[in-house]
Amino acid sequence: MNLRSKAWVSHFILLILLLSISAPAAYSGITPPAAGTQIPKLILPAPENAEHRRYLRLNGGESFQVSQIKSSVVIIEIYSLYCPHCQNEAPLLNDLYQAIEQDERLKGTIKIIGIGIGNSPFEVEVYRKTYNVPFPLFPDNEFVIHKSLGEPRTPYFIAIKVSDDGSHKVIYSKLGSIIEVNGFLKMIAELSGFERGGTK
Repeated sequence: MNLRSKAWVSHFILLILLLSISAPAAYSGITPPAAGTQIPKLILPAPENAEHRRYLRLNGGESFQVSQIKSSVVIIEIYSLYCPHCQNEAPLLNDLYQAIEQDERLKGTIKIIGIGIGNSPFEVEVYRKTYNVPFPLFPDNEFVIHKSLGEPRTPYFIAIKVSDDGSHKVIYSKLGSIIEVNGFLKMIAELSGFERGGTK
């Protein structure tokens, strides 16, 4: 092979490498679950914190599915320690949790969990302590859950209604801030089929 041929091969290889770096990832076809559908099977580690296990009313075991949480509605926050919007949202989520727990009609009926996308157990704990998060948070350091949910940006909120037989359906799925706690909670209560301050 002469020098000109070697140079052409080198340039061709370099071009392929540049294209592979700059080309966007192939579209997987998976999108975040829409209202009326079901979330994929999400398996989470059982919390080590006894208070969090009681809050979720889990029956034991080392892991559980989100639909196994003993609650009529589960609100899932998809967040990241490194997301500034999630950091700004943290006080609102804490207020949402308190509003639910202080309402005798909603306490035990609506639960909140957070899933830290790309976050290790250590990073989840840093987020919890930094923002005094009272509800259970779970790591997704390998992006397994994130990919199964269609790789949504953060913060992303999904609410599911769980039936007595363990089946469920998505009633809310949206990117962005909850904006205002009372309005958000009223909307979730209405979408789930009951009104705040009284079951429907």
